[in-house]
Amino acid sequence: MSTPRAPKVAGIDSTVPPPPHTAAPPAAPPLPSGDLRSGGALQDRLAGWVSDLSLLHELTESLIRTGSLDDALHEVLRAGAALVGARRGMAVFEPSDGLGPVSTVGLGLAHSDLGTIETVPRSVTSYGRILDGLDPLPEGSLPRPVAIPDLRSEEDLDPRHREVAARLGYAASYALPLATRQAGRLGALVWLYDEPAEPAERQRHLVGLYGRFATEHLARLLDVERARTQLSTVAEELLPRRLPRVPGVQLAARHRTGARGGGDWYDALPLPEGSLGLAVGSVSGSGPSALAAMGRLRASLRAYAVMEGEDPVAVLSDLELLLRLTEPARSATALFAYAEPQARRIVLAGAGHTPPLIIGDQRTEYVETSLSAPLGMLACWEAPSVELSPAPGETVLLYTEGLLRRTGDPMDRAFARLHAAAAGVPKAARADPGAVADHVLRTILPEGSAAATSDGEDVVILAARFD
Repeated sequence: MSTPRAPKVAGIDSTVPPPPHTAAPPAAPPLPSGDLRSGGALQDRLAGWVSDLSLLHELTESLIRTGSLDDALHEVLRAGAALVGARRGMAVFEPSDGLGPVSTVGLGLAHSDLGTIETVPRSVTSYGRILDGLDPLPEGSLPRPVAIPDLRSEEDLDPRHREVAARLGYAASYALPLATRQAGRLGALVWLYDEPAEPAERQRHLVGLYGRFATEHLARLLDVERARTQLSTVAEELLPRRLPRVPGVQLAARHRTGARGGGDWYDALPLPEGSLGLAVGSVSGSGPSALAAMGRLRASLRAYAVMEGEDPVAVLSDLELLLRLTEPARSATALFAYAEPQARRIVLAGAGHTPPLIIGDQRTEYVETSLSAPLGMLACWEAPSVELSPAPGETVLLYTEGLLRRTGDPMDRAFARLHAAAAGVPKAARADPGAVADHVLRTILPEGSAAATSDGEDVVILAARFD
């Protein structure tokens, strides 16, 4: 057999000696025996790396699409189970700063199964050892995974743990901490095997990489969740703690805050001689600045309502002037109604706001209001008021545009959906304005639907049923 020659590269014969001013390249190390056959093994190994990277890319892409902590925890459990070869598991989310939220979700485990596992003393569980830092580690080190390959052969296993494992039918577990130096310790994941088993070294490596990415994603969602909770709390504090009791009318309100904390609001305040002021509105923008503007606008409207509530046009005109002078870059919509419950008489005016809806046994119809621009968009705002007389037992429904926008439909179809939902209120529920508002919400925004879980818009409903 002739001696193999080095291949030519780009038309250059590699056997030509280098010029004298160029250092000679180092001699190539001799190929070990059998390396002529190692090309296939190397290709297999490279193919395995590519496959692993593709799998991690696919799993992380799925995780990125989750928008809530609960959805992300379920996705992490599912993806991790695929990586370690398990079919059941649980995630315990418990940030180490103690500020919450705290959550436990399962994969292939019923709620009662999770409760059964939680009867095991926490200190002897793998997730408890991770979350409570019970395993000795060098100072500053992150928690390590905890593998129990065979629960049946563990001599020191807690009797209650052994009993629960036998009842639920798992024989091994692998726990992974949700922790990084940047995010801190957020929780732990535990996957359960039906038979004695543990992840191979390659599986541990992959799930470890995925776990670090998942922890950072969960940390971002945690920040969003906490900010959302704070904004919701602030919004609720800026709205009425309780609705007034005025003879001749029953009141109910429902409020859902979007993730960014919009400026939708409502109000009901008793006025002299047994009258009542009802208001709903929305401030442009979102976040803390919109909430602050909403609080100022609502407080101002209350003052104007006390001074000249019998004239809703005057109330909104004063509000327009105040907004234009103090916050020229902001706009708002508002509707104010002056009600005399004993006479069942309402006078209302709206500034760029959606029309009220009257719901009764004989009719379900929108109140005809004149078109008007929102507050802050004209040099001088004024629109005529509208007077109506609800029949005994009828409910006047005031609401903000967020209820319509959350449907995702064009506005004409959204108005039609709202009308159909109001017309479909059961007769037995029409005596309670709270039940009317709840029925409309459930119909327009069904639980679990994209409209119900959408966080882009605030939703406000104020229902007034006249006796």
